[in-house]
Amino acid sequence: MPERFRGRRDVVLSDDGLRQARAVAQYIEANWHPSAVYTSPLQRCIQTGQEIAKRGALPFEILEELNDLDYGEWQWHTHEEIATHSPKEFQLWKRAPQNMRFPMGESLQDLAARVAEALRRVSERSADKTVVLVGHDSGNRVLLLHLLDLPLSAYWRFAQHPCGLSEIEITEQGVRVVRLNETQHLIADPP
Repeated sequence: MPERFRGRRDVVLSDDGLRQARAVAQYIEANWHPSAVYTSPLQRCIQTGQEIAKRGALPFEILEELNDLDYGEWQWHTHEEIATHSPKEFQLWKRAPQNMRFPMGESLQDLAARVAEALRRVSERSADKTVVLVGHDSGNRVLLLHLLDLPLSAYWRFAQHPCGLSEIEITEQGVRVVRLNETQHLIADPP
């Protein structure tokens, strides 16, 4: 299947996606005791978040700020299509993403403001608690950049796979990345 700019296209999980959601839910249940699950308003994240919440009997909330990057006119087009029709802009996205605003869509600065607000809201409600945020690769990358005080130009330095797990500790001493895009839980089928 060709790589696409999914963005705000509200697609449900495939059978493999549902298997991965169940696997990450099982892994979270076995290793942490979260107090809540927060997700993007898109179905692929809601379904994943519901699997996590169901396994741990956790409260579940949708946060609009966790929504995927709005790719505007590029949404649902393949990378190949965009590289052919808008080669200069496509190369800008790959080379200097911090300078890109998608036609009729968002920029990374817009996304950074949204995910920072989501983090602020969750931190206010869940100080000193473990929570799960279910978002999208773009938002996850930008959130990691924000937490680690890195520039948006470092966007491509983090890999983010579907149902990949990152563990971030936020304490009075600062931020510490414990795990980044861990995917070993996706290898075996959950019960």
